[in-house]
This record gives sequence, C-alpha cells and structure tokens, in this order.
Amino acid sequence: MFRTFCAFALAGLCLATQAADSNFPAIEFTAQEKAYIEEAKAVRMCVDPDWVPFEHINAEGKHVGIAADLVQLVAQRVGLTIELYRVKTWEESLAASKAGECQIMSFLNQTPARDQWLIFTDPIFFDPNIVVTREEHPYIGDLKGLTNETVALPRGTMVEERIRREYPNLNLILTESEQQSVALVSERKADMTIRSLIVAAYAIKKEGLFNLKIAGHVPDFTNKLRIGVVQHAPVLRDILDKGVKTLTSQEREAISNKHVSIQVQQGIDHRLVWKILAAAAVILLAIFFWVRKLHALNKELERLSITDRLTGLFNRMKLDEALASESLRAQRTGQLFSIILIDVDHFKQVNDMHGHQTGDRVLIELAQLLQANTREIDIVGRWGGEEFLVICPHTDSAGACRLAENLRQKMQTCHFTVVENKTASFGVATFRPEDQSKDIVARADTALYAAKAGGRNRVEAR
Repeated sequence: MFRTFCAFALAGLCLATQAADSNFPAIEFTAQEKAYIEEAKAVRMCVDPDWVPFEHINAEGKHVGIAADLVQLVAQRVGLTIELYRVKTWEESLAASKAGECQIMSFLNQTPARDQWLIFTDPIFFDPNIVVTREEHPYIGDLKGLTNETVALPRGTMVEERIRREYPNLNLILTESEQQSVALVSERKADMTIRSLIVAAYAIKKEGLFNLKIAGHVPDFTNKLRIGVVQHAPVLRDILDKGVKTLTSQEREAISNKHVSIQVQQGIDHRLVWKILAAAAVILLAIFFWVRKLHALNKELERLSITDRLTGLFNRMKLDEALASESLRAQRTGQLFSIILIDVDHFKQVNDMHGHQTGDRVLIELAQLLQANTREIDIVGRWGGEEFLVICPHTDSAGACRLAENLRQKMQTCHFTVVENKTASFGVATFRPEDQSKDIVARADTALYAAKAGGRNRVEAR
C-alpha cells in the first residue's frame, strides 16, 4: 500500500505537542472549597457535541477536542472528576444546562442571556472571530456598511445573539452546525459566515473548501471561552477558576496544536501508483500554494485584529489579553507588574480648534513618542480615544513612576504638528496579589483622575 502521500500543518501551527507541566503552583483552597472537593463524587458537564476542533462527542460517546483537554487538565489540578452529559445538539445542551441536568458547561462565551442561569470562570482560551466568504467577495472592513447580505450561523451561539443586537442590517440563516454554515457559503446559499478563526480555518482545510477566504475580522467578537457554572454553585466556580489560573500559554498552545493539525492519508494498490503519481504531484502543489495563501491571510488577520488602525499601536482587545496574561503570570510567579494610563490634557480643544485630522496627527505622533521611549518588553497600546496604556512587566511602582515621569517630560517638550505643545496626565498602578486585571485598571484610572484634579501634566500612583 502507498501511504501518507501528504501531511501538512494547518495555518502554520506546529504538529508537536507538549506535555502538561506537572509542576504547576500549588493551589490554596478555602475550607469550604476543600469540603466541596472531598464530598463531590463527579461534576456533570454539558458540551457542544459538534464544534470541531474545539469539542465534540465522538462515535464512542467521548468528549474530545481542545475544550475537553483543557477542562480535564483543570479538573485534574483541582481534584474533581468530570462526568459527560451526552447530547446530540448544542440546543439540547443549552436546554439541559438550564434545566439543571448538568452543573457546568465546558467552553462558551459569557453573554447577558447566559448570565441568567450561569456564572463564569476567567477565560480558559482566546480565539478571534473572522468573516468567511467566497473567494470573489470583496474585503469587509465594517459589517455596518453591508446591506441585505446573508450570514449563516449555528443557532444558539454568542455570535447569533450579538449579530441580532448589533447588526440588524444583516439577514441571518440559522444552521445546526459549524460545517453546515461554512457549506452554505461555499454553495452560494449564504454570503458569509462569522466564525472562530480556528474552527473556520480547520473546516476550510479539512473539507477542501478552497473557494472560500477570510474576508475580514470582527475584533469586538473575540471568543473569550470560559467554563460556565450553574448559579447555585459559586464554590464550584471558584474551585474551577483557581484551576484555570494555573494554565500557561504554552499548555494552551500545545493542546490547540494537537487538535488543529491535519494529516491527510491515502491508501492505494502498488499497481496504481504510476497512474496517479503525476496527479498527486499537482494536487500537492495546489495544496502547498493554498496553505501558504491562507497562512499569509491569517497572519495579516492576526495583525489587524490586535492593531489600532490609526496609531499602529496595540488595540484594546490586545491590551485586555495582555493584562489577563500578566495578571495570571503575576499570580503564578509572584513577580510584580505595573501599568501606566495616559490621557492627553484638553484634547477636545485640538479637535474643536484645528479639526479631527490634526487631532489624529497628534495621536499618531504621541504613539511614536511612547514607542520610542519605552522598553522592548513594555506593551504599549491605545486604550481608547486620547487614552493610552503602557503595561510594564517586572516593574514595581517606583520604576513605573520613573518611566511615567520620563514620558511626561518628553511629551511636554515635544513639538506636535500645528498645536506645537501638548501635555498629558498619568495614572500608575501596580499589581496586588488579590487583583484581577479590572482591579489594577480601576486603580490606574483613579490615579489618572487624581492627576487631572491636581492640575494635569503630572503623575499620580495608586
């Protein structure tokens, strides 16, 4: 038999897998949490039975995929046993969860509708949502600019909920699965689908749907996938949340690569090899070029999804992810980090007196100043409007204040286009062991407000 005529990794993801680190930091449980773990026989879990490669229930009735591996790793670390509640559809899983048939849901976005019966852990996995169309469809910069276009989406998802609420200009076609949504686009029965980057790229490659492309991204729709817990079990949520916090980015990447890589195999009789050798070579060449093209598109999409279009700095989505990552690292290692929140003083006057184009130019020049005067390890981004954020790894409050003061002086002496001189106010905050990312941002915001109230063009720390 002639075996393995082609093997390739999807979208540049490596085939290697990495064993989970057994030396994760010890988890400290409260007395109530310890009692729960000791008394719990098994935690029943509802899942999406058809969300490859994130998760599905296979022919043997087992829960497999990225979610399955991550949730089992968390359960192992906190000492809980997971019991699968078998369903045939995602809607059936949601109904079972609402009815209390299972205590947790494995891998889902938090939404207002789901807040009605679930509470959530921190994100266990991040994945951007992208727009998939046929090859001939033009690039989509803004979904609000589309008229009467159809979007195929699996029913009961976070994306369906938000598209209905935020993009009433789009017409929905609801399907029973990810594969059906992608197939409708391929068959010209829908203009597009909006799906997870990992799921869409996997489906395109696995099904050979090379008439499709990634035509845009929806940065506000990034999947922040969490474990959902029924509202009456906050202790269980807290236990699982502590397990989630032990996961490293390397463990997440290794598990993702394990399930996203694709291997295509073909078995044929030796007598037929000579008849298909030339055709196989052509197919391999075509696959090679398509993989390279999708890889380039995905890399550009990844860059666009984390970049502020005006300044070229990281955008709010990337800053949120970096804050969450730094908080987890600090909780795990005990190493401090600080943030600096920056707000341009009296920026509205620039737009009112000189126009928005001049205001945009000032923001671009300020972004360049921040990049030129921070360290390589610092993460600099646009927080929103005229506000910027600098995340300073391995930096205590004194070090962050020195950096903020240096930036304040650099800005004060900088000559900006048209407006000449502008100043900014700076709020500094340093991570505390009990912090979540929102807490350190809140303190930096309080410090920034104090700097404004104290006369502007100054640094305050909290």
